[in-house]
Amino acid sequence: MLMINLLGAVLIGTIVYWFWLYKPKQIHSNDNTQTIVVDNGVYQPSHIKVAANKKVTLTFDRKDSAPCAETVIFPQLDISKSLAMGSNKITLPALKTGEYNFHCQMQMYTGKLTAE
Repeated sequence: MLMINLLGAVLIGTIVYWFWLYKPKQIHSNDNTQTIVVDNGVYQPSHIKVAANKKVTLTFDRKDSAPCAETVIFPQLDISKSLAMGSNKITLPALKTGEYNFHCQMQMYTGKLTAE
């Protein structure tokens, strides 16, 4: 009985950490270019910091053949691009200061660009 309660407490702690406390590492791109690997249901890196008011070039290296990985959408910029297997270069316009989400069409793969 004690083991079951202990296991339940650990599971609850893990869920709280994952959904509310975990903050992914943010990568800073000095030259406003970044390669993002699309594999195993995630964009890696998924949080990228770029300079504001400059064009951004992202290279999506798609390794996942799942149908959800076929498209990347930047909703705030009204941009949707198809991703072929392998390397896909996307150039975004100069971004104003702020946060810009990107995701697949089903929002299972998610990421964020922060322009500062």
